Amino acid sequence: KLLVVLGHTKCGAMMGATNTMLDAQQAGQGGAPAKSALEKLLAGLGPVTEQAQYELNANGGSATAEEIAAHVVKVNVLAGMERLLIYSEPIREKVRSGEVQLHGAVYDITTGKVEFLGQHPRLPLILGMQAGLINTDKSLVAIVESKA
Repeated sequence: KLLVVLGHTKCGAMMGATNTMLDAQQAGQGGAPAKSALEKLLAGLGPVTEQAQYELNANGGSATAEEIAAHVVKVNVLAGMERLLIYSEPIREKVRSGEVQLHGAVYDITTGKVEFLGQHPRLPLILGMQAGLINTDKSLVAIVESKA
């Protein structure tokens, strides 16, 4: 059995999140607080946009907003896979047992082709973690600990 986390090229949300991150960087200290619901959602994608920018600029490069947004699609697919494995015990257990394989992929909306990314590169590490959600003061808090 195969479970696929699928992103797509030319994603408006990823471009919006990239622009939100770049605007905040230009404004310094995180920029102005998000005003609209959309701005808050795009700001929530900050970690994946920052990761994509870091990966592209790691060797002294200076990636454009379009290049970052294109890479954010892949980074977000991997982040989605990681969230599924961390927060869904049934999926994590089925992947751990080999009953299900979890793969990432990106659909190219121009060509119609799908690029399969394979399994998460940190799959053994993620499967070695225990995670759950607890309710404290009416807010959910993620608990992640490594199995010793």
